[in-house]
Amino acid sequence: MKTDIKIAAEDRARLERLVADRNTPVKVVWRSRIVLATADGETVKAICRTTSKSKPCVWRWQKHYADEGVDGLMRDKTRPPGRKPLPVALKAKVLAKTTRETPPDATHWSVRTMAKAFAISHSSVQRIWREAGLKPHLTARFKVSNDPQFEEKVTDIVGLYMNPPDRALVLCVDEKSQIQALDRTQPGLPLKKGRAATMTHDYKRHGVTTLYAAMDVKSGLVIGDCQPRHRAREFIAFLRRIDRAVHKHLDVHVVLDNSSTHKTGEVKAWLAKHPRFKLHFTPTSASWMNLVERFFAELTRKRIRRGAFANVAELEAAIHDYLLHHNADPKPFVWTKSAEVILKKERRALDVLDAIKAGNQPTESEH
Repeated sequence: MKTDIKIAAEDRARLERLVADRNTPVKVVWRSRIVLATADGETVKAICRTTSKSKPCVWRWQKHYADEGVDGLMRDKTRPPGRKPLPVALKAKVLAKTTRETPPDATHWSVRTMAKAFAISHSSVQRIWREAGLKPHLTARFKVSNDPQFEEKVTDIVGLYMNPPDRALVLCVDEKSQIQALDRTQPGLPLKKGRAATMTHDYKRHGVTTLYAAMDVKSGLVIGDCQPRHRAREFIAFLRRIDRAVHKHLDVHVVLDNSSTHKTGEVKAWLAKHPRFKLHFTPTSASWMNLVERFFAELTRKRIRRGAFANVAELEAAIHDYLLHHNADPKPFVWTKSAEVILKKERRALDVLDAIKAGNQPTESEH
């Protein structure tokens, strides 16, 4: 069966340019070939064979050209959506239920439990949550400090970070205690194409160590030492090491947390004999203000978490090796938040907590 289509010379030239142009979309190319082949007198069956299209498809685009010319080949026919969009009121109900209620048998909603509750598809729930920026499957940990001296301590420590005093060294000091020397029960498989490296889920414990670290806020250099215990005497020994390492003409401002080992009578007596050491305690529940905690996180991620250690000596050797590499090319962690920003956020968090304790649902702007 043949279909008679006569095309003007300018249309033929345009169609041939479209077919020859490598930037032409594939669908426009085969549509143009259908029209050109039809004009050359080929049968529908032959066109189907050369273009790998069905007869209805060939007929459809022959008709498109006959009705609209070459421009009709450049665009698809608009189709109504397969499903009507969800009503705005229904979306609002889904969001309200997500943020204010929990399912009867769980602590949070999943896309399928929410879809079942409203008799809609789980993909619709996914779209609603995505548009609203909701992720019920995730939780973020927090703890608002209730230290009565929170404002004074924050202002003091942030001042040290952003405007350190002259002729002084600012050190962030802390202990990473109970670092376990863990060995895997079986050897893991190495990384290869198509397979991640493997390690057993269980392990053997071979003892613990405590890392004492002091990080220079300005340079990023870290003084570190491993000790078997976490007591005041080990802390004093580490302070002595800092005292030996820092030039005598410099004052030493030490930022540290509220551990009881930092406030014993022995420590106070040692500090009284070394007046150049000045301690600045972070607020309670605010260890995030101590920059050395960020160093501990990097140490854990890069050297300890995926390591295997047959004994404590191997663990301590790995820690000291990491310290050597870090100090060979140190990079300081730069503090950017001002004290005013931190205090404003803390007051807002306390207001939200007070509202929740009073039984009031916080507004969206308070989250």
